[in-house]
Amino acid sequence: MKETEFCNNNPHISQGNHRIYSPATQPLLQSLLSTLADIDVEYERQRERVNKRSTDLNLKIRVLERLKAQHQERRLPYIQQLAILQERMIPHR
Repeated sequence: MKETEFCNNNPHISQGNHRIYSPATQPLLQSLLSTLADIDVEYERQRERVNKRSTDLNLKIRVLERLKAQHQERRLPYIQQLAILQERMIPHR
């Protein structure tokens, strides 16, 4: 996800406004988004491996469910940090 998408998906920020992040905020935002992208890419690679190698459908389903749960667990702290960062960037009315 690009930083503009992060901003544009926020209902509190008008689509016509371009957000300029503070010098301290932008590197953190980029790092969090980059880490999430890396986690997502690795998850997709693991899913592809399971789908290609496993012939037992029940086993495949269980493994894919476990991978999905692990993926969500790995993403959660970064999503939480993004939410905190986003809350700090939104001017309170």
